[in-house]
Amino acid sequence: MIQERLKQIVDTCFLQGVESGKWSDKAAGKYSLEVPKREGQGDYSTNMAMVMAGIEKKNPREIAASVIELLEKQDIVEKLEIAGPGFVNIFLKPKVWHDVLQPALAAGAEFGKSSVGNNRKVMVEFVSANPTGPLSIGHGRQAILGDAIAKLLEATGHDVYREYYFNDAGRQMRVLGESTKARYLELLNREAQFPEDGYQGEYIRDIAQSLIDDKGDSLVDSPDVLPFTERAVELIFKDISGTLKDMGIVFDNYFNEHTLYDDGHIESVVQELRDKGLVYEKDDATWFKTTDLGHEQDRVIIKKTGEPTYRLPDIAYHREKFRRGFDWLVNVLGSDHIATVPDVLAGVEALGYDPKKVTVVLHQFVTLTRNGKQVKMSTRKATFVTVDELLDLVGPDVLRFYLMMRKPDSQLEFDLDLATSQEKDNPVYYVQYGHARICSILRRAEESGIYTIDPSTADLSLLQEPEELQLLKRIASFPASIEEAALDLAPHRAIFFLMELAGDWHSYYNKHKVIDPENIDIAVTNARLCLVTGLQQVFKNGLEMLGLNAPERM
Repeated sequence: MIQERLKQIVDTCFLQGVESGKWSDKAAGKYSLEVPKREGQGDYSTNMAMVMAGIEKKNPREIAASVIELLEKQDIVEKLEIAGPGFVNIFLKPKVWHDVLQPALAAGAEFGKSSVGNNRKVMVEFVSANPTGPLSIGHGRQAILGDAIAKLLEATGHDVYREYYFNDAGRQMRVLGESTKARYLELLNREAQFPEDGYQGEYIRDIAQSLIDDKGDSLVDSPDVLPFTERAVELIFKDISGTLKDMGIVFDNYFNEHTLYDDGHIESVVQELRDKGLVYEKDDATWFKTTDLGHEQDRVIIKKTGEPTYRLPDIAYHREKFRRGFDWLVNVLGSDHIATVPDVLAGVEALGYDPKKVTVVLHQFVTLTRNGKQVKMSTRKATFVTVDELLDLVGPDVLRFYLMMRKPDSQLEFDLDLATSQEKDNPVYYVQYGHARICSILRRAEESGIYTIDPSTADLSLLQEPEELQLLKRIASFPASIEEAALDLAPHRAIFFLMELAGDWHSYYNKHKVIDPENIDIAVTNARLCLVTGLQQVFKNGLEMLGLNAPERM
């Protein structure tokens, strides 16, 4: 990558300055090389002079002048300038960017991928929705974020394992069974009392009706809600699995919460914490002494009813994750988990595991709007908006793209009018049309029989338009953008890259003709066709790395 190559040059110049006595080596590894945020500030900029000035107690602009003296000897540098308090802006020669195309096209489908993960074993846990109803749009955001994070980690050389934590134990399962039984009795015209905090929605009636169809009224006098719970979990999870499949999401494993109880993990965690003096009894409940671990207050882990709170099985589950030998645990959770995360991590640490190996991505909720107003869609299946409803309305590509467009910790507004339009204001359409438009150009080139798309023979120095150089820079930055999005667990950055690429490409297309039938210049056209072929590869690879389609016609 060009940035890596330039960073090595900057580092070499720094060491040359050390060897010649211009400055000490105390700033080694403390300065950065970044792409400036504003146009006209160079291809890259380094804060080396300012970092050294603070250490050496010298004027940063004077140090910057010395840095420039060393950098201007490099053959890839076209121009250097000192900006602001001492930034050094670096402008590279056009040939640097021309040289991007051949290796990018040679890499093909592998372009943008890397081995930075070094086969590190990563578990990404996501969705993990309770089997108490269809997937809500909030669960949909979590599903797509988790899947995109997993795909990006795979693209950067990580060994990724996808897991769904199946919450099939505890109070919510009892309430689900009671809700189903109440509807079952109602449908049979028997006396029934629906639980105060029971699960609403027509889907509970559908489950109850399936029991009537199979077993008639034989369960009316059942003293146990287990048959009702089991049928509800079976049908709801079948529905959830179908929705995930429609979104193109597949898991390596479903970890059942009840195994934590059946295999004695819950009890052993409590005993281990008790042995460490971190568990005590108070007010008929069992408490985790998190104040000994730097927290403001202790937490109940077993209620007076004997039922564990969410914290306890979550701690036990994370212990099992560590025992399975993962190097990095990534949890994608809704923001409603924000209060329990610190306690679970405290439990992990108390059990002797490194909490720094756990990264939690918390996402905010999703609001649906139409005509600027919040939308509440059908309640046929539930009392909330389901992923199935949105899939039917906009399709998987639009749903995936929109639910990745914002930082996870930002509230997301899903504009249905925009999502269903086929105009340039719709970012999904704009990006995918960018790829389709290139495919159309390449088909025309092939049909003409005139042009040769080969970067090894084309005169790429003819790509001198500012917009062409900008597109080459986008191609060059693609691998680093994917790497950054992966390591920071930030799919939205890859989405932003594709949107910016589409903006540059469509602007170039509207200003310059790739194939100009009125002014046929074979050499220029061949160079431009090489450029758009490189762009096509970036669009395709970027979309596919995020689980999106790259249509050839639209």
